[in-house]
Amino acid sequence: MSTADFARYRVEPEERMNLADHDPADTGGYASEAEAQQELASLTERIADLQARLYAEEQRSLLVVLQGIDAAGKDSTVAHVFRGTNPQGVRVYTFKEPTTDEAAHDFLWRYHRDTPTKGMVHVFNRSHYEDVLVVRVKELVEEDRWRSRYESINDFERMLAREGTTILKFFLHISKECQLERFRERLEREDKHYKFSSNDVRERRNWDAYQDAYEDALCLTSTHVAPWYVVPSDHKWFRNLVVARAVAGTLATLDPQWPEPEEDLERFAAEELGRLPSRG
Repeated sequence: MSTADFARYRVEPEERMNLADHDPADTGGYASEAEAQQELASLTERIADLQARLYAEEQRSLLVVLQGIDAAGKDSTVAHVFRGTNPQGVRVYTFKEPTTDEAAHDFLWRYHRDTPTKGMVHVFNRSHYEDVLVVRVKELVEEDRWRSRYESINDFERMLAREGTTILKFFLHISKECQLERFRERLEREDKHYKFSSNDVRERRNWDAYQDAYEDALCLTSTHVAPWYVVPSDHKWFRNLVVARAVAGTLATLDPQWPEPEEDLERFAAEELGRLPSRG
């Protein structure tokens, strides 16, 4: 998959798109997972190296947003794409129902607290977009209120970008049939039970409403500084490959550098170390 191939998954600013036109089972021309494994391994190594440089440079930051319907694979994407990174420089945040304190503030307050400091990579496993998705589908606030949030989100992301944070947003796009298969797997496997609840089944009834909500969010908030990518996610391995390529490519564009040593550090160190007694 070349960089040009990946660009076709990007939602262009002000583009009106329809999720029905995006195939969630697309594999980008790869015939099997085996064909992609070597590239994925290479990409994760590249991400680890670039992330270490970003952390050491301590000048800019990266925010990765993962959104998707239940069972789209957000947790798994984090585990595979960032598996080689230094946990000192990478943080993952998951946002659930707001606490009483969080609900008493503006809707962006709790997200802003967890945006990355310089040198850091932060991953939002669900994000500020819940406030134009879940809130909309469940009718938790009036329509005029959630509709005004698109503009607030765009302003928020533009501000982060101006302050040195690069933003990548991924919608993990799966089919309704694939979601059902993954629900069944969670039900049948003891080690997956913790990921499954009766609420997942109830939310599945709102599939069409969520697709509409996602389409609006993707169209209205994909900008030059914070683009959305619709990632085909029926095949877990291809989903991981697409996200890894985007993260690696973005970090490579940032081109973080190892900091220069202090002036005369080598001479000073040699003199000081020379005064130490020999171990022998």
